[in-house]
Amino acid sequence: MRVAKVWIEHPVLQLDQVYSYDALQLPAEKGKRVIVDFNGRQIVGFVDEVAEVEDPAKTLAKGRPLKPILAVLDENALITPELFDLAKWMAKDTLSPVISCFQAMLPSKLKPKSSNQKIKMEQIAVYVADHPHLTPRQKEVLDWLKQQGPTGLSLWRKQSPAITRTLEKLGCVRLDSRTVKASVPQAAQAEAFLPLNADQQRVVHEIETSSKAVMLLHGVTGSGKTEVYLHLARQVLNQGKQVLILVPEISLTPQMVARVKGRFPTEVAIYHSALNNQQKYEQYCRVFEKQASIVVGTRSAVFMPFDHLGLIILDEEHDSSYKQDSLPQYHCRDIAIHRAQYFGCKVILGSATPSLESYARALKGVYGLTELKERVNRQLPVCTVVDMKNQSRSQSGILSDELKQKIAERLDRKEQVILLLNRRGYSPLIKCGQCGETLQCPHCDVALSYHKSINKMKCHLCGSEYPLITVCPKCGSRTFAAPGYGTQKLEEEAARLFPQARILRMDADTTSRKLAHQTLLEQFGRHEADILVGTQMIAKGLDYPQVTLVGILNADAGTARPDFRSVEMTFDLIMQAAGRSGRSSTPGEVIIQAFDPNHFAVAAGSRQDYSGFFYQEMQYRHLGGYPPYTYLIALTFSDSHPERPKQSAQWFAQALRQTDAFKVLGPSDLFKLQDRYRSRLVLKSKNLDQMKAVLSQVLEEYRSQRAQAHLSIDVNPLILD
Repeated sequence: MRVAKVWIEHPVLQLDQVYSYDALQLPAEKGKRVIVDFNGRQIVGFVDEVAEVEDPAKTLAKGRPLKPILAVLDENALITPELFDLAKWMAKDTLSPVISCFQAMLPSKLKPKSSNQKIKMEQIAVYVADHPHLTPRQKEVLDWLKQQGPTGLSLWRKQSPAITRTLEKLGCVRLDSRTVKASVPQAAQAEAFLPLNADQQRVVHEIETSSKAVMLLHGVTGSGKTEVYLHLARQVLNQGKQVLILVPEISLTPQMVARVKGRFPTEVAIYHSALNNQQKYEQYCRVFEKQASIVVGTRSAVFMPFDHLGLIILDEEHDSSYKQDSLPQYHCRDIAIHRAQYFGCKVILGSATPSLESYARALKGVYGLTELKERVNRQLPVCTVVDMKNQSRSQSGILSDELKQKIAERLDRKEQVILLLNRRGYSPLIKCGQCGETLQCPHCDVALSYHKSINKMKCHLCGSEYPLITVCPKCGSRTFAAPGYGTQKLEEEAARLFPQARILRMDADTTSRKLAHQTLLEQFGRHEADILVGTQMIAKGLDYPQVTLVGILNADAGTARPDFRSVEMTFDLIMQAAGRSGRSSTPGEVIIQAFDPNHFAVAAGSRQDYSGFFYQEMQYRHLGGYPPYTYLIALTFSDSHPERPKQSAQWFAQALRQTDAFKVLGPSDLFKLQDRYRSRLVLKSKNLDQMKAVLSQVLEEYRSQRAQAHLSIDVNPLILD
């Protein structure tokens, strides 16, 4: 008897195990999706293994015969053996259910869900056999199909509707169906590779000859890191291997794709969240069927089904977008390094502002370190810090006199300007001028933001929208005001001050539609706009020769966040945004507006001084016992009942404190999110494996409780707001 071990599509930890099913009648294989009966429900599962079993006892479940597999959904296994092992490793590394790791790997059309989506199919014409009594024209059409191979029905009919139908009736051709394939770009003339300067050649040589599997490429903004990536990719492709290039944001993908496709026209697959489900499926299949040698994509592209991977590149490796914020909460860097170990290839971590963890590992020799310390044009932008406390109260407070003057100069010279404000909407809150009441989201404990473009209030956490209220619900006055400002108000102010300027805004509100990122960036690249206003999505990776001025507004706002990484993220944002200016032959300038201009993150960012910032921030991390000096695990309990998260967290804390192997911080109450109350514990230790081992044991007991809050586990969290 053939018995299949199946992971079922239930992410609850209590069901994180395989279940046995009778696979005698169906072609179930490891990695295929199957439909099974689980407690009277037909659900989708993933086959872990299939084995011949002779012992009758092993063909029984609770004394009854095993249930049969009802259907096999896949002709071929979706998950390669390497990805299968990766999913199990990832489950242990992130303390997540195995099935959730499989779900994270696959495009939506292939995820093991009972409500799985249908894959788009198309009709095709397939050559079957010749016929002795064909006319010359009929033979010509049939020979065309024989040479062409299986062909879409519409193209087949174009040869001659009457003849094609006759050939089908004669049995020379049959109509079949297949999944829609991604269109392969037509061969085009590849762009010439730019010659590397001496520094870039040195870096390429150091990466190629280093014995380190992971190389940190620390290069200042505009130093030519992308050109280094492309030269290394060409060498790997010449060896017949595959290349994965990862970028953190969708907004960065179009420019990277354009540069990669320019050098390798027919070999590139694209994978990011702006693609629809069918497009993701088609790109996944291109890699699975070895039709693409290079993949450019965001975080989820790290799971593409490679079989001969030769190089992985994480551009802007410091970016928090590489961390998944839902189950399983993996970091893309960890997955990349683990896959590289399997394939025996190198990982390149590139950034002008490497994460403190990565740079510390490089200095200790865990990673290799190579650096590009100068821009290709040999000139960094001139940075000026403006103290906004000294600005006149009569002014709008958005743009300083210095920044307004510099913008006017650039517009006169037909150059371009980027204005960065990391806050979307028109105003971050709506406040009563009489009693001070602030309107809050009823589902989350946060203030509602005002969006003037739609005249509504929005919650930036749950996305809820509400009509604008003009009467205070607390005191009844009509003195509501919208203090502060976001990108919408900044755009409005820029249009008022510079009516002749063409302005584009790029934030989460203007990029919600498909291809909106690419459209906006292409418009700016063609100089169809003079000023680009946006949030952090325009702060990194973008390369426009005509941009000679960058204005960074509220540059120090991030330091007010109650998170141990807030200062690092503030510094990264300033330095990355400043790097968009003066990347060509024209010198660049940066105006940094801050209310605390002496803060060391602002000062170091204005000097483009990564090393100085690193050593000062590391002193604070050491004193506080935070990463990279320790490891953290965050346990977040949530429930619609207000007391349950706190009770569950207290029980868990008491159980964990039976050992003194690590510190247990909390429980701490967090703000309500989407009608769920939350409480959190943070575990801190220098021994991550020991923390995981103890936590796994306590989890077993926690699972057996009935009235428990939902538990989310984040190993090595990036944010602890």
